[in-house]
Amino acid sequence: MTQLRPTAFAAGPQSAQPASLRRDEPRDFLLTERDFEKIRAMIHRRAGISLGSHKREMVYSRLARRLRTLQLVDFGTYLAMLDADDGSEEWEFFTNALTTNLTSFFREAHHFPLLAEHAKKTGRPYSVWCSAASTGEEPYSIAITLAEALGERAATVLATDIDTQVLAKARSGVYTAEQVNKLSPERLKRFFLKGTGQRAGAVKVKPELAGTISFEPLNLLAPDWGIREKFDAIFCRNVMIYFDKPTQGKILERFVPLLKPHGLLFAGHSENFSYVTRAFQLRGQTVYELAPQSVRLGGS
Repeated sequence: MTQLRPTAFAAGPQSAQPASLRRDEPRDFLLTERDFEKIRAMIHRRAGISLGSHKREMVYSRLARRLRTLQLVDFGTYLAMLDADDGSEEWEFFTNALTTNLTSFFREAHHFPLLAEHAKKTGRPYSVWCSAASTGEEPYSIAITLAEALGERAATVLATDIDTQVLAKARSGVYTAEQVNKLSPERLKRFFLKGTGQRAGAVKVKPELAGTISFEPLNLLAPDWGIREKFDAIFCRNVMIYFDKPTQGKILERFVPLLKPHGLLFAGHSENFSYVTRAFQLRGQTVYELAPQSVRLGGS
Protein backbone atom coordinates (compact mmCIF):
# COMPACT_ATOMS: atom_id res chain seq x y z
CA MET A 1 0.00 0.00 0.00
CA THR A 2 1.14 3.55 -0.66
CA GLN A 3 2.81 5.11 2.39
CA LEU A 4 1.02 8.09 3.88
CA ARG A 5 2.26 10.75 6.28
CA PRO A 6 0.54 10.43 9.69
CA THR A 7 -0.95 13.93 9.44
CA ALA A 8 -2.47 13.29 6.02
CA PHE A 9 -5.74 12.00 7.41
CA ALA A 10 -7.70 11.98 10.63
CA ALA A 11 -9.66 9.08 12.01
CA GLY A 12 -13.45 9.46 11.82
CA PRO A 13 -16.00 9.15 14.63
CA GLN A 14 -16.05 5.99 16.70
CA SER A 15 -18.38 3.24 15.58
CA ALA A 16 -21.67 2.60 17.32
CA GLN A 17 -21.48 1.30 20.89
CA PRO A 18 -22.57 -2.29 21.62
CA ALA A 19 -26.33 -2.73 21.76
CA SER A 20 -26.44 -4.57 25.07
CA LEU A 21 -26.26 -2.88 28.47
CA ARG A 22 -22.80 -3.31 29.94
CA ARG A 23 -22.67 -4.90 33.40
CA ASP A 24 -20.62 -2.05 34.80
CA GLU A 25 -22.92 0.70 33.53
CA PRO A 26 -24.85 2.29 36.41
CA ARG A 27 -28.64 2.24 36.28
CA ASP A 28 -29.09 5.98 36.74
CA PHE A 29 -32.62 6.35 35.40
CA LEU A 30 -35.94 4.58 35.59
CA LEU A 31 -37.21 3.47 32.18
CA THR A 32 -40.91 2.87 32.72
CA GLU A 33 -43.00 0.65 30.49
CA ARG A 34 -44.88 3.75 29.34
CA ASP A 35 -41.62 5.50 28.40
CA PHE A 36 -40.35 2.43 26.57
CA GLU A 37 -43.56 2.05 24.57
CA LYS A 38 -43.45 5.74 23.68
CA ILE A 39 -39.86 5.40 22.47
CA ARG A 40 -40.88 2.44 20.31
CA ALA A 41 -43.69 4.49 18.78
CA MET A 42 -41.48 7.53 18.23
CA ILE A 43 -38.66 5.69 16.43
CA HIS A 44 -41.19 3.81 14.31
CA ARG A 45 -42.85 7.05 13.29
CA ARG A 46 -39.54 8.81 12.68
CA ALA A 47 -37.48 6.08 11.00
CA GLY A 48 -39.77 3.11 10.44
CA ILE A 49 -37.76 0.99 12.87
CA SER A 50 -39.80 -1.64 14.71
CA LEU A 51 -38.15 -2.22 18.08
CA GLY A 52 -39.07 -5.50 19.73
CA SER A 53 -39.82 -5.74 23.43
CA HIS A 54 -36.47 -7.49 23.89
CA LYS A 55 -34.66 -4.26 22.91
CA ARG A 56 -35.44 -2.57 26.22
CA GLU A 57 -31.87 -2.84 27.59
CA MET A 58 -30.40 -1.56 24.32
CA VAL A 59 -32.76 1.42 24.40
CA TYR A 60 -31.83 2.22 27.98
CA SER A 61 -28.09 1.89 27.36
CA ARG A 62 -28.03 4.16 24.34
CA LEU A 63 -30.50 6.84 25.40
CA ALA A 64 -29.20 7.05 28.96
CA ARG A 65 -26.04 8.54 27.48
CA ARG A 66 -28.12 11.36 25.99
CA LEU A 67 -29.81 12.00 29.33
CA ARG A 68 -26.41 12.29 31.02
CA THR A 69 -25.09 14.56 28.29
CA LEU A 70 -28.14 16.84 28.58
CA GLN A 71 -28.15 16.57 32.38
CA LEU A 72 -31.75 15.41 32.48
CA VAL A 73 -33.24 13.56 35.42
CA ASP A 74 -35.58 11.09 33.69
CA PHE A 75 -36.74 9.69 30.37
CA GLY A 76 -40.09 11.43 30.62
CA THR A 77 -38.42 14.84 30.52
CA TYR A 78 -36.32 13.78 27.53
CA LEU A 79 -39.30 12.49 25.57
CA ALA A 80 -41.34 15.59 26.39
CA MET A 81 -38.48 17.70 25.03
CA LEU A 82 -38.59 15.79 21.75
CA ASP A 83 -42.37 16.08 21.54
CA ALA A 84 -42.17 19.83 22.08
CA ASP A 85 -40.08 20.49 18.97
CA ASP A 86 -40.44 18.22 15.95
CA GLY A 87 -37.57 20.03 14.24
CA SER A 88 -35.14 19.84 17.15
CA GLU A 89 -31.62 18.65 16.33
CA GLU A 90 -31.99 16.24 19.26
CA TRP A 91 -34.13 14.06 17.00
CA GLU A 92 -30.97 13.36 15.03
CA PHE A 93 -29.17 12.17 18.18
CA PHE A 94 -32.25 10.13 19.15
CA THR A 95 -32.39 8.41 15.77
CA ASN A 96 -28.64 7.84 15.58
CA ALA A 97 -28.66 6.28 19.04
CA LEU A 98 -31.30 3.72 18.12
CA THR A 99 -29.88 2.79 14.72
CA THR A 100 -27.90 -0.45 14.57
CA ASN A 101 -24.88 -0.44 12.25
CA LEU A 102 -23.29 -3.83 11.68
CA THR A 103 -21.23 -4.12 8.53
CA SER A 104 -17.92 -5.28 7.04
CA PHE A 105 -16.08 -5.24 3.73
CA PHE A 106 -17.53 -7.68 1.19
CA ARG A 107 -20.14 -8.94 3.61
CA GLU A 108 -22.32 -11.60 1.93
CA ALA A 109 -19.56 -12.12 -0.60
CA HIS A 110 -21.67 -14.04 -3.12
CA HIS A 111 -23.32 -10.78 -4.21
CA PHE A 112 -20.21 -9.12 -5.59
CA PRO A 113 -19.28 -11.51 -8.44
CA LEU A 114 -22.90 -11.24 -9.60
CA LEU A 115 -22.67 -7.45 -9.43
CA ALA A 116 -19.44 -7.51 -11.47
CA GLU A 117 -20.96 -9.80 -14.09
CA HIS A 118 -24.08 -7.63 -14.36
CA ALA A 119 -21.98 -4.47 -14.72
CA LYS A 120 -19.86 -5.97 -17.50
CA LYS A 121 -22.96 -6.95 -19.47
CA THR A 122 -24.64 -3.57 -19.10
CA GLY A 123 -22.39 -1.76 -21.57
CA ARG A 124 -22.91 1.75 -20.24
CA PRO A 125 -21.84 3.88 -17.28
CA TYR A 126 -23.06 1.91 -14.29
CA SER A 127 -24.80 3.35 -11.24
CA VAL A 128 -25.65 1.84 -7.86
CA TRP A 129 -27.61 3.08 -4.89
CA CYS A 130 -26.48 1.70 -1.55
CA SER A 131 -29.44 2.61 0.65
CA ALA A 132 -27.96 1.63 4.03
CA ALA A 133 -24.34 2.73 3.81
CA SER A 134 -23.56 2.54 7.54
CA THR A 135 -19.83 3.20 8.15
CA GLY A 136 -18.98 2.76 4.48
CA GLU A 137 -17.70 -0.78 4.12
CA GLU A 138 -20.57 -1.78 1.82
CA PRO A 139 -20.42 1.16 -0.64
CA TYR A 140 -16.63 0.92 -0.81
CA SER A 141 -16.93 -2.82 -1.51
CA ILE A 142 -19.37 -2.00 -4.31
CA ALA A 143 -17.03 0.65 -5.73
CA ILE A 144 -14.03 -1.72 -5.58
CA THR A 145 -16.01 -4.40 -7.39
CA LEU A 146 -17.06 -2.00 -10.13
CA ALA A 147 -13.56 -0.52 -10.51
CA GLU A 148 -12.16 -4.02 -10.99
CA ALA A 149 -14.90 -4.95 -13.45
CA LEU A 150 -15.16 -1.74 -15.46
CA GLY A 151 -12.16 0.42 -14.64
CA GLU A 152 -12.12 3.43 -12.37
CA ARG A 153 -14.55 6.28 -13.08
CA ALA A 154 -16.77 3.97 -15.13
CA ALA A 155 -19.34 3.70 -12.35
CA THR A 156 -20.90 5.81 -9.62
CA VAL A 157 -22.33 4.90 -6.22
CA LEU A 158 -24.88 6.86 -4.21
CA ALA A 159 -24.49 5.87 -0.55
CA THR A 160 -27.16 6.96 1.92
CA ASP A 161 -28.02 6.34 5.55
CA ILE A 162 -30.28 7.86 8.17
CA ASP A 163 -27.46 7.91 10.76
CA THR A 164 -25.38 11.04 10.21
CA GLN A 165 -22.61 9.87 12.55
CA VAL A 166 -21.85 6.71 10.62
CA LEU A 167 -22.07 8.67 7.35
CA ALA A 168 -19.32 10.97 8.61
CA LYS A 169 -17.20 7.91 9.36
CA ALA A 170 -17.95 6.50 5.90
CA ARG A 171 -17.12 9.77 4.19
CA SER A 172 -13.73 9.91 5.93
CA GLY A 173 -12.79 6.52 4.43
CA VAL A 174 -10.48 5.68 7.35
CA TYR A 175 -10.37 2.14 8.74
CA THR A 176 -8.31 0.09 11.15
CA ALA A 177 -6.14 -2.84 10.12
CA GLU A 178 -8.67 -5.18 11.73
CA GLN A 179 -11.49 -3.77 9.60
CA VAL A 180 -9.60 -4.45 6.36
CA ASN A 181 -7.83 -7.66 7.38
CA LYS A 182 -9.95 -9.79 5.03
CA LEU A 183 -9.04 -7.74 1.96
CA SER A 184 -6.35 -9.15 -0.30
CA PRO A 185 -2.91 -7.47 -0.41
CA GLU A 186 -3.64 -6.56 -4.03
CA ARG A 187 -6.83 -4.70 -3.14
CA LEU A 188 -5.19 -2.97 -0.20
CA LYS A 189 -2.37 -1.75 -2.40
CA ARG A 190 -4.62 -0.60 -5.24
CA PHE A 191 -7.41 1.09 -3.29
CA PHE A 192 -5.98 2.21 0.07
CA LEU A 193 -3.29 4.47 1.48
CA LYS A 194 -1.32 3.15 4.43
CA GLY A 195 -0.79 5.25 7.53
CA THR A 196 2.57 5.65 9.25
CA GLY A 197 3.72 6.91 12.63
CA GLN A 198 0.74 7.62 14.85
CA ARG A 199 -1.51 6.37 12.07
CA ALA A 200 0.30 3.06 11.67
CA GLY A 201 -2.22 0.28 11.20
CA ALA A 202 -4.88 2.61 9.82
CA VAL A 203 -5.70 2.91 6.14
CA LYS A 204 -7.58 5.49 4.07
CA VAL A 205 -9.49 4.92 0.85
CA LYS A 206 -7.66 6.45 -2.09
CA PRO A 207 -9.24 9.61 -3.56
CA GLU A 208 -9.68 7.93 -6.95
CA LEU A 209 -12.08 5.38 -5.46
CA ALA A 210 -13.69 7.73 -2.95
CA GLY A 211 -14.47 10.14 -5.78
CA THR A 212 -16.88 7.64 -7.34
CA ILE A 213 -19.11 7.65 -4.24
CA SER A 214 -21.50 10.32 -3.00
CA PHE A 215 -22.49 10.05 0.66
CA GLU A 216 -25.81 11.65 1.54
CA PRO A 217 -28.20 11.47 4.53
CA LEU A 218 -31.53 9.88 3.67
CA ASN A 219 -34.46 8.54 5.67
CA LEU A 220 -36.23 5.75 3.80
CA LEU A 221 -39.47 6.93 5.42
CA ALA A 222 -39.15 10.46 4.05
CA PRO A 223 -42.01 11.36 1.68
CA ASP A 224 -39.53 12.56 -0.96
CA TRP A 225 -36.11 10.95 -1.24
CA GLY A 226 -34.94 13.64 -3.64
CA ILE A 227 -33.60 11.00 -6.05
CA ARG A 228 -34.35 11.64 -9.70
CA GLU A 229 -32.00 9.19 -11.43
CA LYS A 230 -32.43 5.50 -12.20
CA PHE A 231 -29.98 2.87 -11.08
CA ASP A 232 -28.61 -0.35 -12.51
CA ALA A 233 -28.61 -1.86 -9.02
CA ILE A 234 -29.92 -1.04 -5.56
CA PHE A 235 -28.44 -2.51 -2.41
CA CYS A 236 -30.93 -2.66 0.46
CA ARG A 237 -29.31 -5.26 2.66
CA ASN A 238 -30.01 -6.00 6.31
CA VAL A 239 -32.19 -2.95 6.80
CA MET A 240 -35.69 -4.24 6.00
CA ILE A 241 -35.49 -6.54 9.03
CA TYR A 242 -35.95 -3.44 11.20
CA PHE A 243 -39.22 -2.48 9.46
CA ASP A 244 -42.66 -4.05 9.72
CA LYS A 245 -44.18 -5.68 6.64
CA PRO A 246 -46.35 -2.70 5.53
CA THR A 247 -43.33 -0.39 5.71
CA GLN A 248 -41.21 -2.90 3.79
CA GLY A 249 -43.83 -3.08 1.06
CA LYS A 250 -44.05 0.70 0.68
CA ILE A 251 -40.28 1.08 0.39
CA LEU A 252 -39.98 -1.72 -2.15
CA GLU A 253 -42.73 -0.19 -4.27
CA ARG A 254 -40.83 3.11 -4.26
CA PHE A 255 -37.73 1.32 -5.55
CA VAL A 256 -39.56 0.27 -8.74
CA PRO A 257 -39.32 3.56 -10.71
CA LEU A 258 -35.70 4.00 -9.59
CA LEU A 259 -34.45 0.80 -11.22
CA LYS A 260 -33.56 0.54 -14.89
CA PRO A 261 -34.95 -2.41 -16.86
CA HIS A 262 -33.07 -5.58 -15.87
CA GLY A 263 -31.75 -3.77 -12.80
CA LEU A 264 -30.96 -5.77 -9.68
CA LEU A 265 -32.06 -5.40 -6.07
CA PHE A 266 -29.76 -6.95 -3.48
CA ALA A 267 -31.27 -8.03 -0.14
CA GLY A 268 -29.74 -9.27 3.10
CA HIS A 269 -29.23 -12.95 3.82
CA SER A 270 -32.20 -13.13 6.22
CA GLU A 271 -34.58 -11.04 4.10
CA ASN A 272 -37.18 -12.43 1.71
CA PHE A 273 -39.00 -9.85 -0.39
CA SER A 274 -41.12 -12.41 -2.27
CA TYR A 275 -43.62 -12.45 0.59
CA VAL A 276 -43.76 -8.65 0.80
CA THR A 277 -44.42 -7.45 -2.76
CA ARG A 278 -45.06 -8.73 -6.26
CA ALA A 279 -43.07 -5.89 -7.78
CA PHE A 280 -39.89 -8.00 -7.71
CA GLN A 281 -39.08 -11.58 -8.57
CA LEU A 282 -36.26 -13.69 -7.22
CA ARG A 283 -33.31 -14.04 -9.58
CA GLY A 284 -30.70 -15.66 -7.34
CA GLN A 285 -29.71 -16.01 -3.72
CA THR A 286 -31.25 -12.87 -2.11
CA VAL A 287 -31.02 -11.05 -5.45
CA TYR A 288 -34.15 -9.72 -7.16
CA GLU A 289 -35.13 -8.11 -10.44
CA LEU A 290 -38.22 -6.20 -11.49
CA ALA A 291 -41.22 -8.36 -12.28
CA PRO A 292 -42.48 -7.94 -15.88
CA GLN A 293 -45.45 -5.82 -14.81
CA SER A 294 -43.14 -3.53 -12.82
CA VAL A 295 -40.89 -3.01 -15.84
CA ARG A 296 -43.92 -1.85 -17.82
CA LEU A 297 -45.16 0.43 -15.04
CA GLY A 298 -42.03 2.15 -13.83
CA GLY A 299 -38.70 0.67 -14.76
CA SER A 300 -38.31 2.12 -18.21
